[in-house]
Amino acid sequence: MEPPSALGRAAKAAILVVITVAVLYPMVNVLATSIASQKDIAGHGGLVLWPDHPSLAAYRTIFSGGTVTRALLVSVGVAVVGTLASLSVTVALAWALSRRQLTGGRYFLLLVLFTMLFSPGIIPNFLMVKQLGLLNSYASLIVPTLVSAFNMVVLRSFFMGLPEELIDSARVDGAGELRLLLRIVLPLSKAVLAVVSLFYAVAYWNAFFNALLYLNDPSKWPLPLILRMYVLQGQSLGSGNSIASSEAVAPGQAMQMAVVVVALVPILLVYPFLQRYFTKGVLTGAIKG
Repeated sequence: MEPPSALGRAAKAAILVVITVAVLYPMVNVLATSIASQKDIAGHGGLVLWPDHPSLAAYRTIFSGGTVTRALLVSVGVAVVGTLASLSVTVALAWALSRRQLTGGRYFLLLVLFTMLFSPGIIPNFLMVKQLGLLNSYASLIVPTLVSAFNMVVLRSFFMGLPEELIDSARVDGAGELRLLLRIVLPLSKAVLAVVSLFYAVAYWNAFFNALLYLNDPSKWPLPLILRMYVLQGQSLGSGNSIASSEAVAPGQAMQMAVVVVALVPILLVYPFLQRYFTKGVLTGAIKG
């Protein structure tokens, strides 16, 4: 291959700069607005990139009422428990379906793949959750989305690519299926497990529709639903004296952007720890040979 020309390199650099600015611009705007004063917001027409009078009043306000703090804890709990539960069930299902000697494995695989093409809809889902007695419980945020067929297919493809000689040698040494999975397969699957965990964690963290359908108690709402109700619909975070007394100090737009930042930061902190596995895990099963 010939080295790229100077014009080609310049074009690539320009495209990367444009993409970087397009990604960073709204993030900087949200962060700057969250620490801006009312004077800064009014002076910049609501588009703040560098506040002249930075203040953390918006963050003190949203955390003083307890609504955001409680919702943040709920979201963290649902994301952690849901990711662990989904990953455990998905790994077990993918490992079973990756074994060619499984009786009826092809039909079970087709049954799982069928769910990728046809979804039951809102009403059947709601009736199922109601019949299981999961309404107004945190289990309703996890059980209906416990297994992702796409993630299962990714894990199954990886498991099928492992050397059969290694698995057979472990069986000769007396390893059962559970020990084989825990001691041999999972240590070799760190990359794909990290990526699937990230997929599940992001899905649980951003999910608000299940909470909107199944949770009637506002005190159990996760952070994405609070974000939707407060930022998009303009509703108040609470009616307590601490909120009311701080409204005059913290601008409403700054408080909205502060909620957005609080919702973004936790999942952004998780990504760097899994980034080195991301490329390898995503390409799992895509290239053979």
